Amino acid sequence: MKVGLKPCKSTQISASAEISAGPGALAGIFVSSCSGSPTIKVWDNSAASGTVLVDTFTPVAATFYKYADGAFNTGCYVNLGGTVSCTVFTRN
Repeated sequence: MKVGLKPCKSTQISASAEISAGPGALAGIFVSSCSGSPTIKVWDNSAASGTVLVDTFTPVAATFYKYADGAFNTGCYVNLGGTVSCTVFTRN
């Protein structure tokens, strides 16, 4: 861990969910498995509306998606399509 960085909080999900309330940063998403036309979209909000933080993408299983500066102000909501199991890493 670099000096001055807060450790990440990890949240495992397999359905759309609010990951964090209030300001913070998205550090990354690890996709452990996915099928059935999987998609992920991340919102700066407490629900699937408002400001898009990461637009819809098709994830690949066993892949870590790192975000250098995924700052959010309102919250972090991850919307999953198809079948996706992933761990979302945030800093608050």
